[in-house]
Amino acid sequence: MKLKKFYLDRNKMKYFFKFILILTFVLAFSESKASTLLESLRSAYLNNSKLNAERANMRASREEKREAISEFLPSVTISGYRSSQDNIKGSSEDTFLKPKEQSMIIEQKIFQGFGGVANLQKKRKGQKLGELKLKKVEQEILFEAAKAHTEILLNRKKVNINLINVDLLERQVETDQNRLEKGEINLTDLAQSESSLAGARAKLIAAENDLVTSKSNFEKIIGKKSTDNIQEIEKINLNLPQSLATAYRIANSENPDLQIAFLEYEQSKLDVTIAGSELSPSATLSYKIAEQDNISSTIQERTQKTVTATATWSLFAGGKNAFNYRKFQEIKNQKELLLEDRKKETKTEVVNAWSSYQSSKSVLDSIESQVKAAEIANEGITIEYESGSSRTTLEVIQSRSILLNSRINLASSERNFLISQFNLLSAVGRLTSKHLNLKQ
Repeated sequence: MKLKKFYLDRNKMKYFFKFILILTFVLAFSESKASTLLESLRSAYLNNSKLNAERANMRASREEKREAISEFLPSVTISGYRSSQDNIKGSSEDTFLKPKEQSMIIEQKIFQGFGGVANLQKKRKGQKLGELKLKKVEQEILFEAAKAHTEILLNRKKVNINLINVDLLERQVETDQNRLEKGEINLTDLAQSESSLAGARAKLIAAENDLVTSKSNFEKIIGKKSTDNIQEIEKINLNLPQSLATAYRIANSENPDLQIAFLEYEQSKLDVTIAGSELSPSATLSYKIAEQDNISSTIQERTQKTVTATATWSLFAGGKNAFNYRKFQEIKNQKELLLEDRKKETKTEVVNAWSSYQSSKSVLDSIESQVKAAEIANEGITIEYESGSSRTTLEVIQSRSILLNSRINLASSERNFLISQFNLLSAVGRLTSKHLNLKQ
């Protein structure tokens, strides 16, 4: 019996260890899975705290609209009281009463000088305004996420390029030491190689530090730690506008900053209407039903039903209402001017984004040609130098420096070209999760 129990416990332990092994493998696989640009954007869209805070703000704006609707609904109030009264009637006997009352009042606002309607319209626009502010923050976060992802790739390329450069220069120093012993070069040539090696190591350290910084920035924006196997970005179709005129047209209807400025202007006009309603009369209708007990020595029980229509009109309040009305008139003028300024600014942003997109593509093409030429030149100069020709150490160092800089410039230009595309999408108002299909 003990032997059977031993084998049962042993089988349970075997299943337990298998489960732990499978779980460890799954977790390791998920950690080792390569991260793509779209995955980083999706993670930032879901996890960024600033974006989630703006989502909460949008939900709050929805509640404000519901609050405005409540102004048109009746209010119901239930109240009651109970007290004790000791009435002294001169020299005769006293009267001791315990009156009580239970009542219900229903009130309905009939007219508020159109302020209630204007307030409801304002809150509805406020809900749309909250959605647009969320879209604005969403664009900002996705743009920062794209920059953070591509910055890691750029700094990783810089580290690799500098590692290759340090390796080449270390071999060159060894070669120059051998050539110095043979008398083929002098001490100055060796010193030039050693100086270049020291400079290359310093650049490598700087590139490694930049990579560490970019990883920290990635974690802050994306909401998760970066992995060492982030995928290189292949050709990506962002459905960009095909012309500057198309970009203008899209921006006029979808740019969140422009739409926010327009809605704020519309809200300011409604604020003028609301302020004007304070100068208008208002009317309220109320109905009260009350049950009273032991009111007096002659009345034991009584039920009262009262309907009241109330009209009020504030004729003078120290000038406060008039001052408030003029204040909102000026705010409306301010918002109108800001709207016109926002239109001009949006047009400028679209032009700049389009120009940056076009120029970065031309720069990328030019640097690709530069890298090809620098590789051919460096290969030829290195072969001639190692074969003992008239090529000097300084020429080899200069050739490798040109090649190093051109490769780093190529990596930077590739990133700049991609970021310019995201910048153009942001300028027209289409850098959203919907446009990028991040919700799938």
